[in-house]
Amino acid sequence: MSQKRSALSGAIINNAIKEAFLKLDPRVMVRNPIMFVVEVGFVITLFLTFVPGAFDGNTPVWFNLTVSLILLVTVLFANFAEAVAEGRGKAQADSLKKTKKEILANKVVGNVVKQVPSTELRKGDIVLVKQGESIPGDGEVIEGLASVDESAITGESAPVIKEAGGDFSSVTGGTRVISDQIKVRITSDPGESFLDRMISLVEGAKRQKTPNEIALNTVLTSLTLIFLIVVVTLPFFGHYLNIEIDVPVLIALLVCLIPTTIGGLLSAIGIAGMDRVTQFNVLAMSGKAVEAAGDINTIILDKTGTITYGNRMASEFIPVGGEKDAVLAEWAAISSVKDETPEGRSVLELMKKQVLRYDESIASGGEFVEFKAETRMSGIDLKDGRKVRKGAVDSIKKWVSQQGGTVPADLDRNSDRIASAGGTPLAVAVDNRIYGLIYLKDTVKPGMHERFEQMRQMGIKTIMCTGDNPLTAATIAREAGVDDFIAESKPEDKIAVIRREQAEGKLVAMTGDGTNDAPALAQADVGIAMNTGTVAAKEAANMVDLDSDPSKIIEVVAIGKQLLMTRGALTTFSIANDIAKYFAILPAMFMIAIPQMAVLNIMKLGSPMSAIISALIFNALIIPLLIPLAMKGVAYRPISSARLLRRNLLIYGLGGIIVPFAGIKVVDLVVHLWV
Repeated sequence: MSQKRSALSGAIINNAIKEAFLKLDPRVMVRNPIMFVVEVGFVITLFLTFVPGAFDGNTPVWFNLTVSLILLVTVLFANFAEAVAEGRGKAQADSLKKTKKEILANKVVGNVVKQVPSTELRKGDIVLVKQGESIPGDGEVIEGLASVDESAITGESAPVIKEAGGDFSSVTGGTRVISDQIKVRITSDPGESFLDRMISLVEGAKRQKTPNEIALNTVLTSLTLIFLIVVVTLPFFGHYLNIEIDVPVLIALLVCLIPTTIGGLLSAIGIAGMDRVTQFNVLAMSGKAVEAAGDINTIILDKTGTITYGNRMASEFIPVGGEKDAVLAEWAAISSVKDETPEGRSVLELMKKQVLRYDESIASGGEFVEFKAETRMSGIDLKDGRKVRKGAVDSIKKWVSQQGGTVPADLDRNSDRIASAGGTPLAVAVDNRIYGLIYLKDTVKPGMHERFEQMRQMGIKTIMCTGDNPLTAATIAREAGVDDFIAESKPEDKIAVIRREQAEGKLVAMTGDGTNDAPALAQADVGIAMNTGTVAAKEAANMVDLDSDPSKIIEVVAIGKQLLMTRGALTTFSIANDIAKYFAILPAMFMIAIPQMAVLNIMKLGSPMSAIISALIFNALIIPLLIPLAMKGVAYRPISSARLLRRNLLIYGLGGIIVPFAGIKVVDLVVHLWV
């Protein structure tokens, strides 16, 4: 998965040469109508080589053989371009398959742990993974905390912390635990794991064509059909003018008229686009997602774990209403005893750090209440009937009011102070009484401000969504440098803002890592889930960032734009270079019968035969010469569409006219000596 991987290794080229011949199968070629027409032309001219005069033609056998060989080479070059692009994906798949091996798993059955092959594990099974062992399948950590080496999947050598609860509980089969131990609930059946999906998706042969690619293919096929009709009718007009046009010459004209260059490279461009995304450790579930990324207008980013590190840690207990620090700390600890989230555990760690104690027996036998996005609080219902809650300040205020309690006068002042400092205040209450606040700190990931500035230069609006209160959200938004933010957002709020932007005709990207992000990731045109996130988020997204770097959306957008630009640039070049071919072949066809046509022979080509062969040879050679550009892509710069259009027309439009004139002339100087 290295970004520095060689684009054209010897193994890839050797395999591509083999695949180029295998793809000559008409059942495969018919999927590319343009190159299928060229292949049919090859078959006809080859037939005329062995059966000269079958169609009352006068062309010599050597000419028929030469044309047929050039057409064969043209098809092989087009197949080679596609095979090279596919080969890079298959090379990645092969490296991933090496990491996929059957291992023994410690399956937990009741109170007993027994070893079973990983292939026997099913969704819902619980496994225990100890230090030095590989995780046997995709799953979620339900107990414990461990450092996990994910280099086999991400290519990143630094281990990551996986823990129960929160948005960092997802683990991938094939990764290795390097410290401590964890209990994992398996979330996929054999053959359906994330690694299995990666292997199938990076193999280019399974790539689906994108809507724009299908539309362009339709246009190119229509052009091919139009030129086919034109060429088929030419002999009838020629017969009327007493001009005989031989079949091999007509086939040569047709092949030079139709857009063979882009027809031979179109599939390779699409495959290479997906491959470039994969080189940045982003797994695209479809070419459509990569293409859509190039047209993104708005990006919705989840704050926690995306813009910030997400590990909000308790740093201070702030009592309100005259309560004592120790009493607040005790109730905060009791509300967190069964809370396996990072925030919950950090409360207990802060207790130890401040040498504070609490009576664990109070929470014994109590019923834990999990955090929900709708209620925005968690806690415990004690055996004696008391209810302990901690959560967002406004949620706790509402809950206490429903219990008939009152809100301390200094609660809002203290919560605003925490929020204005960029922290997150959690209120702690027991029944109808609020005891104080837990100050949670989170930090913005380095470099985010600069990355968002780059997005603005690309014309992309950034919106941060967070469940934090408006003051906290404003502080983080200002520090990160986003254009707008939505505070106290629920899952439905994220979907609402995405739909609002889409209703205005904009394409929207969404990055996130939590289960509550899943609906929005599914709604967005481009949904990028962090690999450290939950299974639900990764299932809903159409891209997964294996490095869990939300700022990588910039590279994804740039690659999407690069894909569209490359396709447009090579289409412009392909159509433009047909002009030179017209000036090569049309005079050669008619100037014997119509001497006045010689005026169109502006390249002063040696003879009609050499002109036709030279045009065909150039038509074939230009495909492999453009393969590196199709694979690498046209360089993208954040400039306006008008400037981009002028630049493409100047380089690929004008260049597409000039290069073939020079190329065909050079080839003709060599061919004319032979002919």
